Amino acid sequence: MRLIRYQDAAGRVHHGRLQDDGTATRVEGDVFGAYRDTGQAADVAKTLAPVWPTDILCIGLNYRKHAAEGNQPIPEHPILFMKNLGTVQNPGDPIILPRRLRSDRVDYECELAVVIGKPCQNVSRAHALSYVLGYTCANDVSARDWQLNWGGGQWCRGKTFATFCPLGPCLVTTDEIPNPNDLAIKTILNGQVMQDWNTNDMIFDVPALIEFLSGSTLLLPGTVILTGTPHGVGAARKPPVFLQPGDTVTVEIEKIGALTNPVTEQEPPTQV
Repeated sequence: MRLIRYQDAAGRVHHGRLQDDGTATRVEGDVFGAYRDTGQAADVAKTLAPVWPTDILCIGLNYRKHAAEGNQPIPEHPILFMKNLGTVQNPGDPIILPRRLRSDRVDYECELAVVIGKPCQNVSRAHALSYVLGYTCANDVSARDWQLNWGGGQWCRGKTFATFCPLGPCLVTTDEIPNPNDLAIKTILNGQVMQDWNTNDMIFDVPALIEFLSGSTLLLPGTVILTGTPHGVGAARKPPVFLQPGDTVTVEIEKIGALTNPVTEQEPPTQV
């Protein structure tokens, strides 16, 4: 099933089931519990990120060729960082380049996002996928200057500016994606393909990540796991390519769809 989250004409938020013709029907209940497709046409005034996360856990350097393009060794354990919930952005809404804490080195990163569906702690690899509700596309937007130079040795500052985690366009349940590590994944910037690879290049596959992240740790329903990006990021290109106002960036993943966002810049800060 392909689930969307949307706002109706009255501003109320619902979930819906996306149909093959692009229309949607309204879903009743809790997508993290019992829910059903009512069959009634959904009044979709605006498509939202398909889930509002409880946490956003992110994995760095998780594709072999991406590690190689940055001349980084293969990590022994998954590299974990986090984004705050204020980074979430809807499909079609803008990625906003920061100007108060200015960055001129904002990069795209196509990523497969895993959504945990039930409480998950100390889960074995063998049972890990049974805790997944579904999958969606994510763009782990990254301010490389703040990430690498000005963040005090932590990545979170460069990864946590507002709008830096677009999610969507839909959440595809696990029955439609039995193997998340065999999906084509790409980034398209202004019509040009920048990243084009497959999730089978992950160093730590999805079951391994869930086993690691749930170790002695409780993952709540709604936890979103960003699983890393393949090679082709803007910072590794010669010359580098960073997002500019007026750009359009699309993350496309096989069996899920395309997440597209325009790029704008933050209004200049007001002097007080």
